[in-house]
Amino acid sequence: MHMIIKTSASSANLGPGFDSIGMAVSLFLEVKVLGPAPTWQVDHDLPGISHGADNLIIRSALKTAPDLPPQHLQVTSNIPLARGLGSSSSAIAAGIELANQIQGLNLTAQEKVEFGSQIEGHPDNIAPTILGGLVVGSFVSDHFDTVQLPFLPYALVAYISSYQLSTKKSRAVLPRELTLGQAAHGSAIANTFVASLAMKDYQQAGELMQADIFHEPYREQLVPELAKIREIGQQAGALATYLSGAGSTVMTVIKEDLAPAFVSSLRSASLTDRIESLQPVKQGVQVIHN
Repeated sequence: MHMIIKTSASSANLGPGFDSIGMAVSLFLEVKVLGPAPTWQVDHDLPGISHGADNLIIRSALKTAPDLPPQHLQVTSNIPLARGLGSSSSAIAAGIELANQIQGLNLTAQEKVEFGSQIEGHPDNIAPTILGGLVVGSFVSDHFDTVQLPFLPYALVAYISSYQLSTKKSRAVLPRELTLGQAAHGSAIANTFVASLAMKDYQQAGELMQADIFHEPYREQLVPELAKIREIGQQAGALATYLSGAGSTVMTVIKEDLAPAFVSSLRSASLTDRIESLQPVKQGVQVIHN
């Protein structure tokens, strides 16, 4: 009998929720545990990713349980790398769950989020990947606090550009400082955005999702498709369009029945890179025995 660990992609920020809000979305990484091995072996066809002990899945597992015995793993994933869809968080969450299952750690969901957030540095991607749904979180004192928000009842359309955009490069364009007035204004937008999500006032949430001042105005130069897709989305009746994580993916929140026409409009506008029709995901990390 083999064990399969399944983790989802995630979309962070959702506009003004910089480094603090994320949502699990329907692209997946699967790790099949084939059994013990003399050394760590990770079979996959992902470009530039290690097949040995320095694979992020293994490193995360060993941070969780340093005495974890080596395993033979088979990994498949349709989550694109370095595109702002939480590919690293899906690997980290899988590694934590691998350690949890093999060593019988009986970690709670919050303990898994704590481990993952310590590895990632913030909870915006790792928390929804572990917990599922829409999550807001922050670092307080010496731990990470997270709150699950109501499930977002909309479809998603991800425009996944052909070029990668590293988090390092995407962060490099951000200002090192903001004035007190700018910071207060940005925080007010983010606070009202979270409140509107909690109250399920999605029209207001959609307006605020496109009002970020913390990162999107600076990163737009790196992702020139954002403005064009947002304009097409507004014409198609979308709720909002935002830069997913650090980019380069542009995510549009839209009613399911409007999504096909929106995708057609993107194609008509010569936006020809990968387009995925997705859904928010309610379930967090899954363990399947087969």
